Amino acid sequence: MDKLICTKCNKNFPLNEKIWKCRCGGLLNIGFNSTFPVDKIRKRKPTMWRYREAIPVSDDKNIISFDEGFTPLIEVDFYGKSVLIKQDHLFPTGSFKDRGASVLISKVRELEIKKVVEDSSGNAGSAIAGYCAKAQIDCEIFVPHDTSPGKLAQIRLYKAKLNKIQGSREDTAYAVLKAAEKCYYASHSWNPFFFHGTKTFAFEVCEQIGWKSPDVVILPVGNGTLLLGAYIGFNELLGAGIIDKLPRIIAVQSENCAPLFRAFKGNLEEIPEIDKKDTLAEGIAIAKPVRGTHIIEAVKRSNGDFITVDDCEIKTSLIDMCKKGFYIEPTAASTTAGINKYLQKINPNETVVSLITGNGLKTTEKMLQIPNG
Repeated sequence: MDKLICTKCNKNFPLNEKIWKCRCGGLLNIGFNSTFPVDKIRKRKPTMWRYREAIPVSDDKNIISFDEGFTPLIEVDFYGKSVLIKQDHLFPTGSFKDRGASVLISKVRELEIKKVVEDSSGNAGSAIAGYCAKAQIDCEIFVPHDTSPGKLAQIRLYKAKLNKIQGSREDTAYAVLKAAEKCYYASHSWNPFFFHGTKTFAFEVCEQIGWKSPDVVILPVGNGTLLLGAYIGFNELLGAGIIDKLPRIIAVQSENCAPLFRAFKGNLEEIPEIDKKDTLAEGIAIAKPVRGTHIIEAVKRSNGDFITVDDCEIKTSLIDMCKKGFYIEPTAASTTAGINKYLQKINPNETVVSLITGNGLKTTEKMLQIPNG
């Protein structure tokens, strides 16, 4: 039976119940039987919705899509070593967050919800606002006051109501939670339907390398939107017998905001309080990730690891990637910097997959401050 499952009290709810958290306050996951009819999938359009039987939206008429997904997976050289890179900066709103937005807003439409709220450091807000614009659903986005102007322009022009919150990213999260007491929360960290969009990253990777699992995936992590989605996706493929192993997940955090790294390396039961500092990687600068313990558990179960990169490494990697013709935002460069660090200890026979998460055009004011090398 398809259902919503509370991770705190284990209570179950119907999949079409209009809730984004349990009544006990716990986070929700989705129990859903994904199937992969490979012969049918191969004949469909090259979009993320080709995996229709693995996406928890009941009726096709409710799908909100720009034919996104199935982004190119290409070999990129990192100092003589080859890594397969998904180009998720080519999505309609400029980041991988469109994966989650497409599924979540499709479900919102199916639930006949007329208005949603969301909080974001930029990319998730842009994605939710864009898909709500297509669905003609009212949308209110809460962002930190120092969010990149390019992302604010996107949100405004999608005709979402924009609320700039003074203070930290955590202050923004608090503000939206108050608003969510009266409105459906289309959250990329609380709402489980978002992860069932980002999981399509795993499906595409496996199909693009011949319906098998890579050895390693290197992913950025702040709120864990992509990492948890990928973990769900690879597990569903494993459960369906499509792949025979989980890839090791290598999670990358900014050294200036690395609570999950500290918890993982210290084998801590709780995510520690940290002294968060400014970082180029604004998109993953999350001091108190809501699903922090779930993220750490996913990395452990994949036999993976956490690594950190500093702003100097991020800037160097950003310049290197731009020299190769990839115009990526600084947060995306935290991932490529993590790739460089991981490759120092790579098994030469490993298949390593990663991605470009966001387009550099979204952060023009920051890009103008980067030397051209």
